[in-house]
Amino acid sequence: MALPNGPVTASSEAEAILFDLVDVYDRAYEAAAAELSLSSAQACVLGRLDERRGMGALAEELGCDASNITQIVARLEALGLVAREPNPRDRRARLVARTPRGDEINQRFATAFTFARTAVGRLSPDEQDQLTALLRKALG
Repeated sequence: MALPNGPVTASSEAEAILFDLVDVYDRAYEAAAAELSLSSAQACVLGRLDERRGMGALAEELGCDASNITQIVARLEALGLVAREPNPRDRRARLVARTPRGDEINQRFATAFTFARTAVGRLSPDEQDQLTALLRKALG
């Protein structure tokens, strides 16, 4: 499902370009995930599992409902990319971890998703520093 490309009218050229950047980034992310037969949500969750994590923590970090994470994890588990394990601190809770196959697919995704590297690579080192400072300022 394609998302709207920002509001009908941007308040400035900078805002319009930011909407374009987010749109192109999202499409590139979806395309890289699709190359590996993953949804963008599945690729996102898989990428967040550098260490074992609780599903509640994943939901909070991603700003979504825990039931969404449960469904995504179930699909990733069915693909053999993650496993749910008992939490050693609370046997009622489960932790999610990437399997070796999940590690491989995550690495392949990281290689396939080149948008940010390519975009930043078009800038000189000084321009990259300027962009970094401006983005930090814009993000507060």
